[in-house]
Amino acid sequence: MQLKYVGDMPLISKNGVGFDHTQPDKYKLLHAAVELLEALSYGAGETTQHLYRAQDKELSSQELMDTIKKYVSNLEAIFKSCDYKAHELIHELVDRVKANDDISEDEKVAWLENIKIMRAYYYQYIINKSAYEAALEILGNEIYIGGIKEVSAPMFKNYGSVLNDLVGVLERRKVPIDSEVKIEQKSEGLVAKLIMKQS
Repeated sequence: MQLKYVGDMPLISKNGVGFDHTQPDKYKLLHAAVELLEALSYGAGETTQHLYRAQDKELSSQELMDTIKKYVSNLEAIFKSCDYKAHELIHELVDRVKANDDISEDEKVAWLENIKIMRAYYYQYIINKSAYEAALEILGNEIYIGGIKEVSAPMFKNYGSVLNDLVGVLERRKVPIDSEVKIEQKSEGLVAKLIMKQS
């Protein structure tokens, strides 16, 4: 099991393979999520406001995996569930093609072959997404445990996107945390600020 970039969610048809650019590969966001996780995983502290200063070094796929494993104790189980998720997704796509009476048998064969070609791609896409979602869940826990009220990070390198995704994670917790992301212009550039309303 490994993490590696594959690209946007595939859009498969009888004519070939395209990509849904509104559903990017979460691998792109993993670097920022893991760096924020490292910065915030210290438990309860005296300060509840944190300004994260980005690192210049990009983590390798193995470094990403090793870091996530430190925090996500059930990562292997999560990755095993990726087999099921990928199988279900592909099964659903195949069933839709087979049930489509608006295309010829030759078009069905071409479409099904395109799905078969993209099987490994789908699998990796789901692995990356699952690893990212697991990192976000742990980040949400660290924010709760640390009583963190505010996290600021630079807008570049996807930190803003990760903080934005964290809003949904915090809202879905058993004990929901109301939060919002604000963008501010600072002397060092644009900064994304995640503000939590927890007591």
